[in-house]
Amino acid sequence: MNTNRLLPRFASASVERALRVMPVTVLTGARQTGKSTLARMHPIGTDRSYFTLDDYGVLEQAQREPDALVARAVQITLDEVQRVPHVLLAIKRLVDEDRVAGRFLLTGSANLLLMKEVGETLAGRASYLTLWPMTRREQRGLASPGLWTELVDAPPTAWRDVLLAEPAEAEPWMALARRGGYPVPAHELIDDDDRRLWFEGYAATYLERDIPRLSAIEGITDLRRLMTAACLRVGGLLNQADLARDVHLAPSTVQRYLNLLEVSFQLVRLPSYSVNRTKRLVKSSKLYWGDTGLALHLAGEAHPRGAHLENIVLCDLLAWATTRVERTEILFWRTTKGAEVDFVIETGRRLLPVEVKAATSVHPSDVRHLHTFLDEYSDMAQRGIILYDGEETFWLTKRVLVAPWWRVI
Repeated sequence: MNTNRLLPRFASASVERALRVMPVTVLTGARQTGKSTLARMHPIGTDRSYFTLDDYGVLEQAQREPDALVARAVQITLDEVQRVPHVLLAIKRLVDEDRVAGRFLLTGSANLLLMKEVGETLAGRASYLTLWPMTRREQRGLASPGLWTELVDAPPTAWRDVLLAEPAEAEPWMALARRGGYPVPAHELIDDDDRRLWFEGYAATYLERDIPRLSAIEGITDLRRLMTAACLRVGGLLNQADLARDVHLAPSTVQRYLNLLEVSFQLVRLPSYSVNRTKRLVKSSKLYWGDTGLALHLAGEAHPRGAHLENIVLCDLLAWATTRVERTEILFWRTTKGAEVDFVIETGRRLLPVEVKAATSVHPSDVRHLHTFLDEYSDMAQRGIILYDGEETFWLTKRVLVAPWWRVI
């Protein structure tokens, strides 16, 4: 591990593209994913003036004289913008007076699209991107997510050849789960005890500084208890009533806390696939975490479970999907009779179902839910994939390819 080398990020090209087109580019993501570093890297940070609202002088100017702050340079990067949302009104006025591509690059540790005043202020003026924790390939210096684009674009008959043509290096997935994808524990720290210290410091800062900036929270210990309970449910259906009962909180409080965790990119609620998009909004979602290393720490789990391998794959999928120009959604599928597929990739009118198995072998019985899905949506999904912890890449049936997880991500 080379801790002195700055690793390139896959999202960099998407940020550059957005800056060429839109007057405002918004880069959000959980704290410590590397947003500030990416915003200051060449070529994104070249010829841009950088200001952070973590600096008291800049924060005071944003609060008192926002118009003066946003006019300090021709091209500005403003970091941690969620701290003073009304500064966006000044940005709106300036953009409306002179709409120039690349004028502002804003970063924040909260999903600004879910903050009403932000969405209304920047409507039609901004492009939004999310920087997720580092993918496995980014950690290896490859500046890319898994081979999802290659799989989506290739005819299914070529999937095996596509995967075998790419260099791939196996590693224990449990080690990847423990270190997660935040740059410091994933790239700079080697010792597990050092990572535990970092994760605990991260959790404390998040609870004591970040959350109070987003919303007035009285029960910080209640929120920490909820985070622990949620991390213990990674990969399961989210039942808010059961969760509220287990942590002894009112359902309304649990709903509010879950929303805060989602807005700040800690918790991931994975929607259920349905042809009817409205139904996706009301059907039960599955619960995952933005980083497996932090999830394991918060849950107090020393040994990753199969659900954590699912979580690793999901984080890779999210890092890939958020940078695509074509609308791409990541969902799961479940029927009332219990048939379930871990992930469904939807691009246009195409569906790619993906199952994840932590086992080192796969049996014919493991494909029955994939076959059920393929039968149900035969007009949009031709074949499916099972990712497992083995070494061989092969067609288990005519419609299901089995591949090692490390060959794809």
